[in-house]
Amino acid sequence: MSSHKQPRIDLSPQVADSIAQTTCYMCACRCGINVHIKDGKVKYIEGNRAHPVNRGVLCAKGSAGIMQHTSPARLRAPLKRTGPRGSGEFEEISWDEALELATSWLAPVRESAPEKLAFFTGRDQSQSFTGWWAQQFGTPNYAAHGGFCSVNMAAAGIYTLGGAFWEFGAPDWEHTKLFMIFGVAEDHDSNPIKMGLGRLKERGAKVIGVNPVRTGYNAVADEWVSITPGTDGLFILALVHELLKAGKIDLDYLCRMTNAPVLLDADGLFARDENGKELVWDRVSESLKPFDAPGVKPALHGNYHGMSPVFQKLAERYLDPSHAPEAVSARCGVPVETIRRIAAELAHVAFDQAIEIDQPWTDFRGERHATMKGRPVSFHAMRGISAHSNGFQTARALHMLQLLLGSVEVPGGFRFKPPYPKPVSAHPRPHAGVTPGKPLDGPHLGYPRGPEDLLLHADGSARRIDKAFTWEAPLSAHGMMHMVISNAHAGDPYPIDVLFLYMANMAWNSSMNTAQVMQMLTDKGEDGEYRIPKIIYADAYSSEMVAYADLILPDTTYLERHDCISLLDRPICEPEAAADAIRWPVVEPDREVRGFQTALLQLGAKLGLPGMVDDAGSAIYRDYADYMVNHQRRPGIGPLAGFRGPDGKSRGRGAPNPDQIEAYKRNGGFWIEHIPEEALYYKPVNMAYQTWAAEMGFYPSDAPEPYLFQLYVEPMRKFQLAAEGKGERQPPEHLRDRLREAMDPLPVWYLPFEETRIDVADYPLHAITQRPAAMYHSWGSQNAWLRQIHGANPLYVSGDVWEKHGFEEGDWAYLTSHHGRIRVPVVRMDALNPSTVWTWNAIGKRKGAWALEPDAPEATRGFLLNHLIHELLPPKGDGLRWSNSDPVTGQAAWYDLRVRIEKAPRTEQSEPALPAQASPVGTGPGQIAYGKEWT
Repeated sequence: MSSHKQPRIDLSPQVADSIAQTTCYMCACRCGINVHIKDGKVKYIEGNRAHPVNRGVLCAKGSAGIMQHTSPARLRAPLKRTGPRGSGEFEEISWDEALELATSWLAPVRESAPEKLAFFTGRDQSQSFTGWWAQQFGTPNYAAHGGFCSVNMAAAGIYTLGGAFWEFGAPDWEHTKLFMIFGVAEDHDSNPIKMGLGRLKERGAKVIGVNPVRTGYNAVADEWVSITPGTDGLFILALVHELLKAGKIDLDYLCRMTNAPVLLDADGLFARDENGKELVWDRVSESLKPFDAPGVKPALHGNYHGMSPVFQKLAERYLDPSHAPEAVSARCGVPVETIRRIAAELAHVAFDQAIEIDQPWTDFRGERHATMKGRPVSFHAMRGISAHSNGFQTARALHMLQLLLGSVEVPGGFRFKPPYPKPVSAHPRPHAGVTPGKPLDGPHLGYPRGPEDLLLHADGSARRIDKAFTWEAPLSAHGMMHMVISNAHAGDPYPIDVLFLYMANMAWNSSMNTAQVMQMLTDKGEDGEYRIPKIIYADAYSSEMVAYADLILPDTTYLERHDCISLLDRPICEPEAAADAIRWPVVEPDREVRGFQTALLQLGAKLGLPGMVDDAGSAIYRDYADYMVNHQRRPGIGPLAGFRGPDGKSRGRGAPNPDQIEAYKRNGGFWIEHIPEEALYYKPVNMAYQTWAAEMGFYPSDAPEPYLFQLYVEPMRKFQLAAEGKGERQPPEHLRDRLREAMDPLPVWYLPFEETRIDVADYPLHAITQRPAAMYHSWGSQNAWLRQIHGANPLYVSGDVWEKHGFEEGDWAYLTSHHGRIRVPVVRMDALNPSTVWTWNAIGKRKGAWALEPDAPEATRGFLLNHLIHELLPPKGDGLRWSNSDPVTGQAAWYDLRVRIEKAPRTEQSEPALPAQASPVGTGPGQIAYGKEWT
């Protein structure tokens, strides 16, 4: 008889004492999470199955959020610099001292020259609040990170469709039959896209991925198109050429939903009646009619009183042989037959597999439709087409392709998430009216309608430190954060006194030209003082940027704070509903830290900013939670749209509800309002949707704002006319040619600017980065689970490059651009465009940062391509500083990078190897275990 005894295992251990439902912060997805808490500590994080974004799905980043929350890199108290900038030497101070010090720096600036504060934020989700704060301070110099990341997508979408890709819309997952993705990585909206792709696969729909790199979504696509970086626009316009040539265009959709029939006058502007309404030629009455006249049947071609429709100009341009597949194939790296076949597939699915839903609806002309007809082709695009100097026009080209197929806001097509879509007229114009001691004269960011909206002084100089909304970048709707430090260092257009950054790692991976940016932050003038006199930085972690600040305001982690995922910022839901959400302190911080929004309100009260103090000078808001509940942007419209009114039963608009946050907590941390069935599609022209959206408070006029999709963007033509010498406001001579080309009101393609300034034979390869699915932000390095996947990043090279240079496993390489050289480990990858090299972004770290040991793989084998990218283009000998940006929006063109590669001696340290910074938080432990304090 055996004496062996089976161990007694508790198969159902108690995981938690309680569960708190809040919102994840590990990427921009904003999924709902259940946070399991035991003994007052976070024990486990899982997805919230009731949440409309993720429906219980949670990715590796979200699950590992527990490690971000307990990270040894967390800042512990306010810090005041004691050593030189960049050294990382600080002393801890109290919050009272920190706020007093910040006030002593900022108050004189506000009273004398508010523009000398530059306040820029990183990848946060409270931009309606931080923008309001900056407006109340009175500085024109505010923006978030979009100019570095996404403004080409946003601006192209708003000007064309009234909404954008990114997080502002989604395919009709239940009806689409062919889905094309362009430049999409795994870091944005990842769980909904993964769930959607699963639904497409389940239904047998086809997925085509267009990307130089076959990872993530592209790896599971049915077909991969290995595009050459920067040529997506050429490829898209070749598809347009083929569709036009075959007559596979939805003419009825173009007449009903777009400005295709609107007439253009001799200047290329819209013909209008005495009420300012765009005119079309009505084929029934054979007369000019407003575009929205009941019963109008507009013409799409012809000459009427010397005017022709937009569509005629469009067709003439893209039927030109220069757009044929034979003309673009070699540059795109896509075979002619592939371009033709994909165009034929798009046409076949759109027109031969059209779908129809038995749902009546009424359009804005008063016409009643018995059903909803759809083209089941949908598209999605992200940073891969955006971060180029031709990215705006490429995004516009993709939107034009969608419209020609009739596949936007229809069953089976791409659809917007409320509160989008909105016409440009529903958005503000940019403002920069500065009055010492007073608020700015309006919102910082917006959408110019023409040269009259540029933010220029009478002498033509820029009114903003980043030169946004100037002739250099007329439609820079997100600002140009990547140019702030360079311009401030140069005193161009003027010097600043205080640089105030929030969660913007500008001394490392959120800047191009990283090494020189660090020098700019530490550079001193002839008087021995820093060229940027004062730097305030707020973050939750000891990032590389911390070492370069004079004052640190430590933020909480996302599980210790109130946050507002607001419809005033960007939507979280799918196209069937409006939704918003909160974060709330599911645990209290154990350090002397404060949520940045609360700290900003406290600083605003000390400065006496309007809207933050009452007539007696007392603070209006106790903290950010109080602001979330009681602030009103206009009567009845606040940061949270749900559970409004004294009884909490109003939605969209209503008086403040003192129980609002508790109502969100009782509902799982979110609020949702479904769109009426009749309003689900055709949102810009569907009066059921327009009426519902107006009732919800989505439009500033509080009235319906129906509009047409803009194939032809008239504001761009106004800038082009100015470049041609017409109009009162004229650009400088050196920019006229560039404006004439880039501001074309119909999509165009041109060479990425870096390729026009260098010998491409000397730099034959394209170099790009992607964010991995497991890491969204620099803070991913605190997650021990995820570090096992991405502890270091190699440079991936194609088989062609690998064999040409004789690389072997374990080799290192020098990668050289016109700007610099780095040494990196290389790995072969055959699922890669042959003229492209790439790496994961945000993994490489500087020694001393993020509480990592100096020999951590992130700091030895990890690296950044940023060292090779300059924020300025190579000089052209004219003495001018030309930004390495899209000329329309100013978006940083960091995907335009050209390089050459050569074998390097094997090593264990990537280059450049910068000296270690001192760490204000020390380093983390060698091993970690739940329930153990960091030692």
